[in-house]
Amino acid sequence: MKKLFKLEWEMIAGLIAAVSALVMHSLGLGSADLLLVMAVLLMALLFLRNIRQEQRIEAILEAISSANGAIQEVESRLKPPELLLLGPTHLRMESERFCKQAQGEVLLFHVCLLMFKSQALFDLMLRPVVENPLVTSVRFVLNEKQLGLWDTEIVPKLNHCHGKEKVCPPQWAPIAETISFIMADAGKGGNAECLVSFWGEPFMAYTLEQGIPRYIIHVRAHSELVSRLVELERKYRLAS
Repeated sequence: MKKLFKLEWEMIAGLIAAVSALVMHSLGLGSADLLLVMAVLLMALLFLRNIRQEQRIEAILEAISSANGAIQEVESRLKPPELLLLGPTHLRMESERFCKQAQGEVLLFHVCLLMFKSQALFDLMLRPVVENPLVTSVRFVLNEKQLGLWDTEIVPKLNHCHGKEKVCPPQWAPIAETISFIMADAGKGGNAECLVSFWGEPFMAYTLEQGIPRYIIHVRAHSELVSRLVELERKYRLAS
């Protein structure tokens, strides 16, 4: 029954009437008045069919409008994530993006200098920051135990970078934390964001020669964690 109701009965009736009129006209069986009546009937059927189509279109437009309203309501209630965990697959891409969009002062807190022993990792994570024209200064707060690595591994590589004068002398402190992060103003809004990592497994792997980051947490600008990291850095900076 549903299929029968869905049929275009006006179209079917119109086709039958049109064929009948042509047959009667060719056989000379119908008068001019009859043919005129059939023509008017065809026009009425076409008019009814257009009305049905307009009603269907209006129903479809109402359904689309209702669906759009529901989608917008859901989107308004959804909040963007504050933290994103980046694994080995997206680590390189996100690090490059962060370095290119960084601006203003860039802070590196308790980063593992051992990983910059690799020229490839230095070129990936540190050189773009130093050579970024939007970056005005690069500041380090480091564990005093890494003083030797700074002199032997970082300074010689920095000497080959454009913008090396933006790098401030490190501030050394006896940092006991296992957390490290890079903080910079990023994006169109220019608000501070962070790339956070942790010393040791599973966030960092160590070989005989260097440390290799495995996982990084991207802390978005609207996260309250940004202000907590600022307080942590300030505590050790003042202590130094």
